[in-house]
Amino acid sequence: MRSDIAPGGTFPDYELPDHENVPRKLSDIQGIDPLILTLARGNYCPKEHQQHLDLAANYSKIAVAYTQMATISTDTHHSSQEFRASTGAQWPFLSDPERTVQKDLDIQEYTDPEHDPMIPHTLVLKPGLVIHSIYNGYWFWGRPSFVDLWHDLRDVTREIRPDWDLSKPGLREAWDAGDYSPFHGWNKRSPKAMPTSYKA
Repeated sequence: MRSDIAPGGTFPDYELPDHENVPRKLSDIQGIDPLILTLARGNYCPKEHQQHLDLAANYSKIAVAYTQMATISTDTHHSSQEFRASTGAQWPFLSDPERTVQKDLDIQEYTDPEHDPMIPHTLVLKPGLVIHSIYNGYWFWGRPSFVDLWHDLRDVTREIRPDWDLSKPGLREAWDAGDYSPFHGWNKRSPKAMPTSYKA
């Protein structure tokens, strides 16, 4: 892995076709939320299926926690579609058969010349594609459990959400004054659009 791909650094904003063959940039998928990014071997690997089945089983928790996900593999478009469908995933699967990411990050899994995949990694990214944590999944136990991800995402969300603790001094006063900028979701609404029962 490139030396600059480390906690505190910024992950490259790759643009690749998704499972519907629509070009997607990682920053657009992430938006203003945390992002779980898996760099996967691909559809042929049973370890990938196990990890993605676990992520899919917990996707409802990930979704309600305002967290995004993306998977990048060296699969072709159709193989990427099969991979996504077979695991029940509901997030974008990006296809990179040209191995742009593998080459750029220097993560060729040279011990598998038949498939020439990436060394699998899972990253938790703060908004702006800022790296919080990286897991090397060449061996399965190197991959994060959902509990590992939960701890990472708790730390990230606590850091990026001003309204993490509603008892924080000044938050109630801001709310009562009609300043919704510190409140996730509410900060996108105008005071006129607020329900009467929520207005100060």
